[in-house]
Amino acid sequence: MNTRRTFSTTLAACAIALALAACSYAPTSNTVSFKATLNGASEVPPVATAANGVVEAKLNKDTNLLTWSMSYSGLSGPATAGHFHGPASETQNAGIALGFNNPVTSPFAGQATLTPAQAADLLAGKWYVNIHTAANKPGEIRGQVKAQ
Repeated sequence: MNTRRTFSTTLAACAIALALAACSYAPTSNTVSFKATLNGASEVPPVATAANGVVEAKLNKDTNLLTWSMSYSGLSGPATAGHFHGPASETQNAGIALGFNNPVTSPFAGQATLTPAQAADLLAGKWYVNIHTAANKPGEIRGQVKAQ
């Protein structure tokens, strides 16, 4: 009988330890949220415009799937193109890292699977969003994409 009691006590202790360990386990998220606030003052060089916009995005670090939604208003005319650009700081211009499918209307949403290098640049804060118009071909509004 002692063996049974010892086994039951050990089993109960293991169950309690396992339950406590499960309570202290906090799973880490593999998703990073980003935001970019777009305006003419952020263009390089700055553009005088009343237009503004916002981009919200999420990156799944396991799959490198980037999803985003965007809205803007007040452009000088219809958007002719929109892109993620990088790598660049807020004071630099860079080539297109990821283009948006045309037409770029507001609101707009999309997704793409990034390369490991693109994901690293995005996570490092080296991407920006740019919306182009006929009156402002290099870009009318821009915003640096920052992790939230």
